[in-house]
Amino acid sequence: MGGSLYDVVILGEPASAKNQRRIVKIRGQTRLIKSSKALKYTKSFKDQAPVLDPLLEGDLSLRVDVWYASRRPDLACVDLIQDLLQDVAYANDRQVKVSASYWNLDRENPRARIRLRSLSPDSSSGTSLLKPSMIWGTDG
Repeated sequence: MGGSLYDVVILGEPASAKNQRRIVKIRGQTRLIKSSKALKYTKSFKDQAPVLDPLLEGDLSLRVDVWYASRRPDLACVDLIQDLLQDVAYANDRQVKVSASYWNLDRENPRARIRLRSLSPDSSSGTSLLKPSMIWGTDG
């Protein structure tokens, strides 16, 4: 498979896009919006993430290693990270056909390491039979 096409560390604790929505009124209409933590993380991500030009094409595998500041959060942040990678690393998050996420604890330095790799053309009919080593190599 080769090395990662995109490999970046984003400092700060990732937020979930789904679990903490807020209800607000905008021009008299009730709306659900991201939590303030998710909005802050979105800004921080955009400030830190290098934009690829050109964006990655084809089917991709995504690996996210997350280091949280406490044991409380789960890996629900991966959906937000996948959305934030749109127009940064790839055009559409539907390009991600394989996703792996790993939870870690680092109270002093919360962060997320995000890696993308191309999938081989023979993955176009499905990825269930691909071994992890075929996707990530032996270096993970």
